Amino acid sequence: MIEVLLVVHLMIALALVIVVLLQRSEGGGLGIGGGGGAGGGLMSARGTANLLTRSTAILAACFFGTSILLAILAETNTRGSIADQVPVSSEPAVPTGPAAPVSE
Repeated sequence: MIEVLLVVHLMIALALVIVVLLQRSEGGGLGIGGGGGAGGGLMSARGTANLLTRSTAILAACFFGTSILLAILAETNTRGSIADQVPVSSEPAVPTGPAAPVSE
């Protein structure tokens, strides 16, 4: 479940970045050259600005929602650390034989 939600979260983040980069800094919308002042319709400057603004708001809400869901699922699905699975011995690790040959 977490993996599926994480993939959806990443796709939403990528779409949000793309939609934000399509907007002009003045708020005109579609600064990459599809909406510049030519006639009315869906892809007019105003229509594109409204479309991109709504898309940004919807994607941002979905991004926050999936972030909260991932945080909740990560909290409830704790598997523990891999360091918790390492056996700990109570005896110190010392060599069993002599380290160097002993001369008599």
